[in-house]
Amino acid sequence: MIDSIDINKIVEMIPHRYPFLLVDKVLDYREFEYIVAIKNVTINEPYFAGHFPGNPIMPGVLIVESLAQTGGILLSLSQTVKEGYEFLYFFAGIDNVRFKQVVLPGDQLRLEIKVTGHKREFWRTHGDAYVDDKLVCSADLMCAAKEVKRDY
Repeated sequence: MIDSIDINKIVEMIPHRYPFLLVDKVLDYREFEYIVAIKNVTINEPYFAGHFPGNPIMPGVLIVESLAQTGGILLSLSQTVKEGYEFLYFFAGIDNVRFKQVVLPGDQLRLEIKVTGHKREFWRTHGDAYVDDKLVCSADLMCAAKEVKRDY
């Protein structure tokens, strides 16, 4: 078990920022194998104003995006980049997405990603999102890693 990775370290690893940063903390990981992270779902998030007024539900596409960002964090923790460069991870595909229950304000998503394959710059993962011990979403995700010159 590792020490958890907080939001300050997460923003160093992926380019997403509020309101589109959808991972709050990493609880555990093993390089090139798996990661477990948390997304705290709060009523303050801007999408709840329109999804749906009077019945706020986290959009499924944002649950999937939370899983994808978690995968990007795992790959950032696993790969070493050349001096002055960084990896960007681009969503390249998604299969077998299933939604099992709604996610509401006040819920905490536990995001679990496992690496299932790798070929050149393409990575395949499987992700499961849970609230408590209930599976809310599962998906097979693919991303492409691109090494780019850091511009800051």
